[in-house]
Amino acid sequence: MTGWLRILSLLTLALSAVLAHADDRRHEGARLYAHNCSACHGSDGHGGVGVPLALPAFLSSVDDEYLRVTIRHGRPGRVMPAFSQLSDTEVRSIVAYLRSWPGQTPPRAQARTPIAGDAARGKLLFAQNCAACHGAQGEGGHGTGVTMSRPRNAPILAPALNNPGFLAAASDTLIKTTLVRGREGTPMRSFLKQGLKDKDINDIVAYVRSFEHSPRPESARVLDSETPSLVRESPYPFDETVDKVKTAVAAANMRLIRIQTLDQGFVPDGQENHDQVIVYSCDFGFLNEALKVDPRVGLFLPCRVTVVKQGAKVLVMSVNPKRLSRIFNNSELNRLCEKMQQVYENILDESVM
Repeated sequence: MTGWLRILSLLTLALSAVLAHADDRRHEGARLYAHNCSACHGSDGHGGVGVPLALPAFLSSVDDEYLRVTIRHGRPGRVMPAFSQLSDTEVRSIVAYLRSWPGQTPPRAQARTPIAGDAARGKLLFAQNCAACHGAQGEGGHGTGVTMSRPRNAPILAPALNNPGFLAAASDTLIKTTLVRGREGTPMRSFLKQGLKDKDINDIVAYVRSFEHSPRPESARVLDSETPSLVRESPYPFDETVDKVKTAVAAANMRLIRIQTLDQGFVPDGQENHDQVIVYSCDFGFLNEALKVDPRVGLFLPCRVTVVKQGAKVLVMSVNPKRLSRIFNNSELNRLCEKMQQVYENILDESVM
């Protein structure tokens, strides 16, 4: 009897250790999620700029490998960044935390074997059944999270299927399962219930998988940029340079908003450094267009041109919008950020001519 009690005691200790380890991982996952994910996906996983993760129909349809690869590779050009700085242990902790949310029934690991199908026929079926939401080339729905760019009652944007991050994360089995079952809580409905046959679905899966062998679409393009800021040295005295910036702003058809010292609000009134100023201006039509695409552009719009005196030098500088587009990882911002960079370049060049 003593032997059995000893065995039971050892099993109890082992189980306690396992539970304690799982609890530690859950707490670490919660911390990592709050630091890396909640700003976009919401503290409770119900979405915002990023898609809602807490939809039971989502987490119950994707395996842990899909989640791990998604965190690791992100979605180039589609807001979700690649978290290459996280360790494998940290990524697993985040996945474990997602799995700890109430109402989740995680699926078993999904087979990674290819599904045979006719990609050419699948292309036709995709155009008829999928393109309206996912885009003619699989580039995904337009807009960014819950913004002015899409109806607030739309729970989720159609994801980009023609994206290297998605294609690396999603198995053929996952794609087929989603087509067969649909996804409750989203506009995605079962294609079987819409009249497609099993062979039709296999053909669509084959077509989606063929995206891996196609050139990367514009929706997955991330802008290259060399520096985080644009800088020019002015040949004019400080006050004259500020006046020239104001003239250049007007020439760019932008409205001058205000001029303030760089340190205003950071030092007591009357102690500001008047050799460092920010010239605020705005093209409100452009600002409205950009906010509809991605609300985060409010971080660098309205336009700001900074003029500083450093010894005998006078420098005129601004943020590099192409660098910010890369950080935001939103391909829909690319055109706007390229346009904005050209505006900044013109203002800076006009100011120092």
